[in-house]
Amino acid sequence: MLDKKYKKLPIGIEFFASMIEEGYYYVDKTLFIRDILAKGSKFTLCTRPRRFGKTLNQTMLKCFFEDTAPLSGKDTRALFNGLKIESAGEEYMEHQGKYPVIFLIFKDANKSAFESSYYVLKEKIASEFSRHHYVLEKIQNKYDIALFEKLASREASKDEYSSSIGFLCKCLEAYHGRKTIILIDEYDVPLENAWRRGYYDDMVEFIRSLLGSALKSNEHLQLAVITGCLRISRESIFTGLNNLEVVSILSGHYGEYFGFTQVDVDAMLKHYNFEDKTQSIRDWYDGYLFGKQEVYNPWSLITCLSEWTVMPDEEPQPYWANTSSNDIVKKLLEKSNADVRTDLETLISGGIISKKIHEDVTYDEIDKDVDNLWNFLFFTGYLKKVGSRREGVHTILDLSVPNLEIQYIYETKIQEWLKEKVRERDFSLFFDALLSGNAQIVQDELNNLLGDCISYFDGKEDFYHGLIVGILNKLQYYTVKSNRETGLGRCDIVLKQATRRNKAVIMELKWAKKEKYLQKECDAALKQIEDSKYADELLSENYTEIIKYGIAFCGKYCEVKKGK
Repeated sequence: MLDKKYKKLPIGIEFFASMIEEGYYYVDKTLFIRDILAKGSKFTLCTRPRRFGKTLNQTMLKCFFEDTAPLSGKDTRALFNGLKIESAGEEYMEHQGKYPVIFLIFKDANKSAFESSYYVLKEKIASEFSRHHYVLEKIQNKYDIALFEKLASREASKDEYSSSIGFLCKCLEAYHGRKTIILIDEYDVPLENAWRRGYYDDMVEFIRSLLGSALKSNEHLQLAVITGCLRISRESIFTGLNNLEVVSILSGHYGEYFGFTQVDVDAMLKHYNFEDKTQSIRDWYDGYLFGKQEVYNPWSLITCLSEWTVMPDEEPQPYWANTSSNDIVKKLLEKSNADVRTDLETLISGGIISKKIHEDVTYDEIDKDVDNLWNFLFFTGYLKKVGSRREGVHTILDLSVPNLEIQYIYETKIQEWLKEKVRERDFSLFFDALLSGNAQIVQDELNNLLGDCISYFDGKEDFYHGLIVGILNKLQYYTVKSNRETGLGRCDIVLKQATRRNKAVIMELKWAKKEKYLQKECDAALKQIEDSKYADELLSENYTEIIKYGIAFCGKYCEVKKGK
């Protein structure tokens, strides 16, 4: 249990007011407010990977700007006592609690069908109308009153909801005498989900109309801040919105406000008395570069610290990998060709690849060009920039894997993909050869399979062993025993006929450092089978035909030799 002298760690706490009022450890990002005001952009789109504090920052903006008098009546200024924005100057604090705010989070609009996701979005919008129901006190136009009531009661049409945000801005200004601030979080979740589920065009049409109503030619708008994972191209979503400022992970603005800086992490580790774990935390969760600011993954770091308060000797774990969708990685693997596999091998082995990167993307283009997938991987946090250059009008980035947590995702997902490849492949020729003692065909089939694999795993004996076992598990009417004690030792693989005790196969696997040693290792494997008497148990079980194979691997090549 966490000692009372330490602040509570904010696991899953995404709302600023709860963070402050309930005494959680808060990494102060309130100067984001100062920079938003100082920069003066009308519309700002901040794109960052999942779980990097977007919702927390949006709720912070809401608490700072919103005039709560006609709502809860609660003064929210006290939430900022002692925080950095308070000492930034009265020129910024004078904006506190002065504006009507429209606040929407779209992350729950991730259903299997368009109508279900649209229903969620409609509910979000209707709830915001209900929250601001007080404005009807000053609306005189009976048609506006009727439309407001329809929108609040979920009875309006799709077209009316698609233009509702601009209408609500007008109603709020009529009541408050001030223009409205719009905050929209996770705006692209409905789009990503629609792409995966097959109704992308319908969702694009609705989101385009909704954001157009909110942002385009809206004379009642003070400013808007939108957050999401990706920038979706102007042509698909932000049509006609020429003054949109996009702050992606390539931008120099706001880099320190999403994720934890080294200063943030050092202070947190000191508070919880984990300063001796600085390097471990850095290896696992650091390495992201937002503009010129290097940052840590906040979700994973906080979760790791929480685990350490109970089990301080535990190793860091890939927490982000288990909370974020890895469909984009899977897409890349599914579309992989020899060039993609080479790039993945380079990345996983700690190397650097160079790719043309552009910020305007659409989900429906992801399958059209494998280069689009590298863009998605970069902007969603699976790659980091380590260098850049211009080639004509194009930006070329040098990219690598950020940290051990992302390394884990690549390795595990690639191994899962390889297992899927094994399950889908036709191994009938391999099985016939294996059971008839045709070592040459067994060798040819294994070499064909190894050609589709990722070289990073080459040389790892457990990889080859797992690959062979995975193949053999597809063979009906036979049982597979792996690393089982038999004779005078442990045999790598024994394949036994289950229905009748006629035929069995013994396989001993070796790894050669160079191809020229493959034959030698095959001989050593066969000698081990004989010296360790691996066949004795099978003979005692009355197996009448026992086939013995020595198999040696080196990179993407193998040699198979049949014993006597």
